[in-house]
Amino acid sequence: MSKRARQSFFPQRSIHFVAGNQLGLLQNGAMFFPALEEAINAAQQEIFLETYIFRNDRVGEGIAAALIAAARRGVGVRLMIDAFGSSATPANFFSRMEAVGVAIHFYRPKQGLLHIKRNRLRRLHRKLACVDGMTAFTGGINIQDDLDVPGITQPRFDYAVQINGLLVAEIREQMASLWHLLEWARKQSRPEKPLMSVAPVQAGRQRAALVIRDNLFHRRDIERAYLSAIGHARHEIIIANAYFVPGRRIRRALIEASRRGVNVVLLLQGRIDHWLQHFATLALYGQLLEEEVSIYEYQVANIHAKAAVVDGHWATVGSSNLDPFSLILAREANVVVEDKSFATELRASLNRAMTEQSRKVEAASWGRRTLLQKLRDWLAYGAVRGLAAVASPRDRIY
Repeated sequence: MSKRARQSFFPQRSIHFVAGNQLGLLQNGAMFFPALEEAINAAQQEIFLETYIFRNDRVGEGIAAALIAAARRGVGVRLMIDAFGSSATPANFFSRMEAVGVAIHFYRPKQGLLHIKRNRLRRLHRKLACVDGMTAFTGGINIQDDLDVPGITQPRFDYAVQINGLLVAEIREQMASLWHLLEWARKQSRPEKPLMSVAPVQAGRQRAALVIRDNLFHRRDIERAYLSAIGHARHEIIIANAYFVPGRRIRRALIEASRRGVNVVLLLQGRIDHWLQHFATLALYGQLLEEEVSIYEYQVANIHAKAAVVDGHWATVGSSNLDPFSLILAREANVVVEDKSFATELRASLNRAMTEQSRKVEAASWGRRTLLQKLRDWLAYGAVRGLAAVASPRDRIY
């Protein structure tokens, strides 16, 4: 283990922490979209943007207009979109951007119903942006209006992180590598503005790491990051997750933490967003509640966050849910932070959401659920795990 890893608050062989960063926590689209648009408008040489969903709503139109303006003034704009996640967006929305020079790659392009393959569940789920090699963003927020759910007046509960500093170079490298991989996979060789050479610039003193998941070299990195943090926890673990269907290793780690006196708290979905994942999550409540894990369900809107704070020092924000679709199938990206001030800010935000906008699940009332409800939940859990097993990566690397 390297000296850098030994000095890490939570030793973890998969994580390469980088000092010299300034991090800004952005809650919901109201903070994220203006910051992203401002960075795009200030771009002079290069923009990388990756997203799972890119909608043609008021938010998507605003970001698209900023990308178009950047391309027109000579900035090299490279947009990577998941084809399945953005399948509801009209093709002409993207062709308008391509017409002015925005280069676009669709990850795993759509296939007809007669050509469905098991790799369809392996998606580009990460949300990353990098501008001029100086400013980067990561988190869980898609390019879509977070007030677009009928009957709900509050935005989806989610986070992004704005990053300036030495870690930006690593984020840009990861994005450029995926761009070249997609070009190679599609055998494209169209001329485009050359990729710029970037020298990292220190912007602050915060320590952070980019942790990714892919189907080749980093298949378990995000899961290992969580396991390491949970295993080293001594006082408190707070996890906010939209789709919480972890495997035995994470569940066992949380239970063991609770048994050694750690306060383990989960902030989960209180509204049905995707019914299969929702009921699969409910199947795990009984075991966790019996082990004195506290569970809160977010009530005022859909929760879309994928964040955690451990012992007021370690924190993560990113795109990865704790479910098999994220942990063993999709391309994901989280930023892991070892910084007390950042962790304190995120912890305070999560606590407000739990105390002011959530309902605590009580073990006594949960134990009175009917046999039919329990059967429904375990069937959903089996379906989620079964789908993940069928689609487990064994072939194409991108």
